[in-house]
Amino acid sequence: MQITRATDYAVRVMVHLAVGSPAQKHPLSELAAATSVQESFLSKILQRLVHQGLLVSHRGSGGGFVLNRAPDQITLLDVVEAIEGPTQLNQCIGEAGSCSRKPTCGVSPTWHRAQASLTQVLGGVSIAQLAEETDRLAAGKLGDSSGVVKSVAAN
Repeated sequence: MQITRATDYAVRVMVHLAVGSPAQKHPLSELAAATSVQESFLSKILQRLVHQGLLVSHRGSGGGFVLNRAPDQITLLDVVEAIEGPTQLNQCIGEAGSCSRKPTCGVSPTWHRAQASLTQVLGGVSIAQLAEETDRLAAGKLGDSSGVVKSVAAN
């Protein structure tokens, strides 16, 4: 099981938007450069995030994309589900999961625990937290005069 590239890129762009000023509009070209994603592909991802209510798109000169909610009000689960759809480990979980084998299936409880754990982990971290961690990691790196990046030891 693996998330799609689109979801990975959606998370990248949401974190990038959370690092900056919440009101600042970010044009597609800037977001593509900042996330290392081709504009044509990123455009589709951004429109999906707009459609799902996570971003707002402003057209015209000076337009761009902004978060639709505060970054601490958007979870990683929100972003994953905006791109992938509802997280569901298999067909026997969820509303459509009315399997006739469920009463005698020894695996069903494990699937349900795994689903609950996945939802808890992804829903328990906000885009703001991911942005803070990204900033922290970036601040821990300093470039020397040769252009080589060195890690700074934390006190």
